[in-house]
Amino acid sequence: MQTNGTGGQEPEPELSCRNGESSSSTAEVVHPNGLLSSANNGLPSTESSAPDTSMKKKKRLSQSDEDVIRLIGQHLHGLGLNCCSQTVDLLMQESGCRLEHPAATKFRNHVMEGEWEKAESDLNELKALMHSPSAVVRMKFLLLQQKYLEYLEDGKVLEALQVLRAELTPLKYNTERIHVLSGYLMCSHSDDLRAKAEWEGKGTVSRSKLLDKLQTYLPPSVMLPPHRLQTLLRQAVELQRDRCLYHNTKLDSGLDSVSLLIDHVCSRKQFPCYTQQILTEHCNEVWFCKFSNDGTKLASGSKDTTVIIWQVDPETHQLKQLKTLEGHAYGVSYLAWSPDDMYLIACGPDDCSELWLWNVQTGELRTKMSQSHEDSLTSVAWNPDGKRFVTGGQRGQFYQCDLDGNLLDSWEGVRVQCMWCLSDGRTVLASDTHQRIRGYNFEDLTDRNIVQEDHPIMSFTVSKNGRLALLNVATQGVHLWDLQDRVLVRKYQGVTQGFYTIHSCFGGYNEDFIASGSEDHKVYIWHKRSELPIAELTGHTRTVNCVSWNPVLPGLMASASDDGTVRVWGPAPFLDSQETEGLNGLSTTRR
Repeated sequence: MQTNGTGGQEPEPELSCRNGESSSSTAEVVHPNGLLSSANNGLPSTESSAPDTSMKKKKRLSQSDEDVIRLIGQHLHGLGLNCCSQTVDLLMQESGCRLEHPAATKFRNHVMEGEWEKAESDLNELKALMHSPSAVVRMKFLLLQQKYLEYLEDGKVLEALQVLRAELTPLKYNTERIHVLSGYLMCSHSDDLRAKAEWEGKGTVSRSKLLDKLQTYLPPSVMLPPHRLQTLLRQAVELQRDRCLYHNTKLDSGLDSVSLLIDHVCSRKQFPCYTQQILTEHCNEVWFCKFSNDGTKLASGSKDTTVIIWQVDPETHQLKQLKTLEGHAYGVSYLAWSPDDMYLIACGPDDCSELWLWNVQTGELRTKMSQSHEDSLTSVAWNPDGKRFVTGGQRGQFYQCDLDGNLLDSWEGVRVQCMWCLSDGRTVLASDTHQRIRGYNFEDLTDRNIVQEDHPIMSFTVSKNGRLALLNVATQGVHLWDLQDRVLVRKYQGVTQGFYTIHSCFGGYNEDFIASGSEDHKVYIWHKRSELPIAELTGHTRTVNCVSWNPVLPGLMASASDDGTVRVWGPAPFLDSQETEGLNGLSTTRR
């Protein structure tokens, strides 16, 4: 355990009757979604005004019912089965709905058949049905582009040139794209054309993709957006996943691997809440642990003056001791893997003026750096290029060095507690004794304030995208900051944090979770958007100093404690039904 003293829409145009004939004395009304009904509750008009008692009155459909019918019709039509076309026709006939406007149907057929002149003519009819008539220019451009490419593929260069000069250019739209299209005239053969244009070639595939683009400009009352039902279902699944507190695996963006019959839910037993291993090879307090960037190794540093490198089995996720790095007279309080995982830097506690840079593959010490016996090198961070690192401590040291420990730059008078290099390769974030995090640029020697807390910042880490910072704040616990907007996003509850240095981490799939050690001997886990912990892991018997989440295996986590152990956490082991009944899911251990 380390101590530290510091307005309204345009009216929808009236749609024509489904059979193309004029309406009879019974006025027909077209709803915004394309429903075709009549003034007598949707019944067909008759020559006699007397009611036909032999006919059953059709059920009046709600707006959502009409939408669902059209979505089902579109989906069935897209399946391409022989029976689907007849089914869709019957569905539309029985419901009184219309899948799409007749003009849209004509337009669809002409596009798929490559009848470009007719398709352009259809645009004039569709223009009156659109909220934004100016979109016709964009639609026409897409049509002519397809026409131009198909002419080129067929070897009709003169016809293609005529389309380019006489039809595309006069539109005065997307001039940059026209210049690109003109370059395709130099393609020597069709394969070259398809490769350079990133185009599937003349046929059903490219025309279907063209139609999908064209549909986006048409109101849904005229033609439904492409694959609308699949889009809605995918959004529903994604929303359920986002609301699932324990979701920790990649979800296929498609729907093939998802059941739509049940809600998405992840059990806590699939989450790393269970002790898989207890590593007892250290013989004193374990101050730090960190998985390598590729997830294949874990490094742990201890008061016993050693660093142990553990190998992660990719199949069983079990860890075994790989090698021990010795000679750290003051103990090891901080570790940092190089971006390529070739090197590991080890720092000591406050009274340590030395830093060790190890070659992990060979186990050899490449550099033992010490600028002055008055220094206190307690923290380190790698530059993204893997050729430089920064280090510092609370006695006012702040250095940038190369792999041989040679001093490249220094910043005078900055008392550093923790640091991090951003992906731009220039900016170093450092927390100091003024309860803040500042950004330092070693190239132009400028600095700026980014985070200001009211209590000492004991440690911090930054998310992979560089947007969020996770702080362990003395007597306050764990805070989440937005570095770009410079605002405090959330304060996480539960953890006991005094003036000991505790290291928290982002983790899980897409870094959706946060984990931290605590002085009450527990590991706390939160979903990033929830202030209350979703799990409290018990098993350690003294302060938990550090937690590290495997960056590649989202179900694997490690914690280091003053009890001299490293605990490896994973999903629940296989249990029989009797054991499962009495399990609370948080304190199961297995040696």
